[in-house]
Amino acid sequence: MNQAVPFITFQPSRGQSAAEAMETYLELFADGRVILDNRYGSDGPGAEGTVIMSEIEIAGQRLRFSDSFVAHEWDITPGVSLMVDCESAEELERIFTALSADGTVFMPLDDYGFGPFGWVGDRFGLTWQLGLAQA
Repeated sequence: MNQAVPFITFQPSRGQSAAEAMETYLELFADGRVILDNRYGSDGPGAEGTVIMSEIEIAGQRLRFSDSFVAHEWDITPGVSLMVDCESAEELERIFTALSADGTVFMPLDDYGFGPFGWVGDRFGLTWQLGLAQA
């Protein structure tokens, strides 16, 4: 069966790290799990320990990561983000606070007419839209 999985390319040449991002997300989301973690050894084109291809599952969504040893002209865009429906206001606040640390707040936590919501770019460059799950 075909499956669409978001694939995020990190650029270590810009200070980004797929491994650090994965570790952060797995700590932040209680249901997180590693599906695949494939890294370069000492003989690869990428730096030893950087991610060739990894896949995790958080908040019911699979995500694939890679550290590109090629320096690209583009970067991760905030125009594409991950939407997470949090189970409680406390969880929403906790996740928003953690992801916004050293990141960029696009929309602070507030009620924008459709319930509590916040939009943040984390320190790795990935953007998140966070709200409460509909009852």
